[in-house]
Amino acid sequence: MLISNLEIIPGKEITQHLGLVQGSTVRSKHVGRDLMAGIKNIFGGELVGYTELLQEAREEAVERMKQQAQAVGANAVVNVRFSTSSVTQGAAELFAYGSAVILR
Repeated sequence: MLISNLEIIPGKEITQHLGLVQGSTVRSKHVGRDLMAGIKNIFGGELVGYTELLQEAREEAVERMKQQAQAVGANAVVNVRFSTSSVTQGAAELFAYGSAVILR
């Protein structure tokens, strides 16, 4: 499954557009990560626990989007975008979406 943020794939032809596909996950902060982030905020630097949390959320959202694309018969997803939103205090949604297509 080819995933791209481009609207086209150089050297490939989109033969069929199968519609919007999406994947999302809602993640909450972990008490241990919050504690370490609070300490890190005092001294500065990367909040590694949150970086890892967001990376895991992106991977999960993309995997769910790919599964939906496969279910409709696509072999690629183009024009992929990410969005985040706060669901409640301490929890956020990461949303991935794009256009499922068949490439030749």
